[in-house]
Amino acid sequence: MDVKVLYFEGCPNRQVASERLRQAFQRAGRGEVEVTLQEVQTEEEAAWMGFTGSPTILIDGWDPFAEGPMTPSLSCRIYRTSAGPQGSPTVEELEAVLRR
Repeated sequence: MDVKVLYFEGCPNRQVASERLRQAFQRAGRGEVEVTLQEVQTEEEAAWMGFTGSPTILIDGWDPFAEGPMTPSLSCRIYRTSAGPQGSPTVEELEAVLRR
């Protein structure tokens, strides 16, 4: 499983997403999976990588939290979660994706 967290420098939610992913991996019994952090620096990189805001979580190249057509950009991303709008999916939502 290839897991990446795409972010831009200064993203306040990069650490939250990374920590929630770590917890979700443990809960899903996949503690051995390595998460790659990848910085996005330009609008061109954002378009090429499918970066639709920071942080963007890709699992095997797929954004499981994409909602309809999203425009690549160097911006903060807001996720609709069961706990309301947040800068990262919840641990439970990440775990559900990892169990698919």
